[in-house]
Amino acid sequence: MTAFNLFPAIDIRNGKCVRLRQGDYNQETVYGDSPAEMAVTFAEAGAEWVHVVDLDGAREKKPINDEAIFQIAKETDVMIQIGGGIRTERDVKHYLEGGVERVILGSVAVQNPAFTEKMLQTYPGRIVIGLDARNGQVAVNGWLESSGVQVEELAIKMKAAGADTFIFTDIEKDGMLQGPNVEANAALAKASGANVIASGGVTHLDDLRTLLHNREDGLVGAIVGKALYTGAVDLEEALKEVRESC
Repeated sequence: MTAFNLFPAIDIRNGKCVRLRQGDYNQETVYGDSPAEMAVTFAEAGAEWVHVVDLDGAREKKPINDEAIFQIAKETDVMIQIGGGIRTERDVKHYLEGGVERVILGSVAVQNPAFTEKMLQTYPGRIVIGLDARNGQVAVNGWLESSGVQVEELAIKMKAAGADTFIFTDIEKDGMLQGPNVEANAALAKASGANVIASGGVTHLDDLRTLLHNREDGLVGAIVGKALYTGAVDLEEALKEVRESC
């Protein structure tokens, strides 16, 4: 069975660690001035990965907080997966050469599938497709717009192009601390035949246990954000739960 990884999340806006409610830029809470310091804290708790989103980049359609992300790579040994505003091969190379392990392609997978397919072939194993959904349709450009494309339709197309891992975010669940949409994550994994990392809604350890229970469906990880910052989930305890289940 594929290993299951826990990804503590660091969302960066104006150089700071923030969390948004359902992706709304007007509903922001600042949790720290230094993303690198937050990453060090996660690393000290035992995290092997961090999931980083450049929120400014997602909105501006180009990397904005890249230096803050490279600082994480310099100050920790954690593996980084980064998304937000990555639209060109230059952006992809910029991050991979700067110490990032995996690059997430989100909006561009809808808007420029030919480019996305090329990146999947050029950088095998280092490109993850981010599928952010509202009412079953892929949202783009920092979740500000609906693409009109069904999530499962895009996932099947990207799997055929070489994608082996998707990050699935149910926007209605993100930042709400109401539990993840386990059924939708499992359905996406089954429909696409690919690995799925669940993002959004993990509120307590029982949510993590439920996701772990669905590993046989293709769920290979969970991204945890707000619950860590509010103290609803203890990272060390969550990582212990994952290790013991694997």
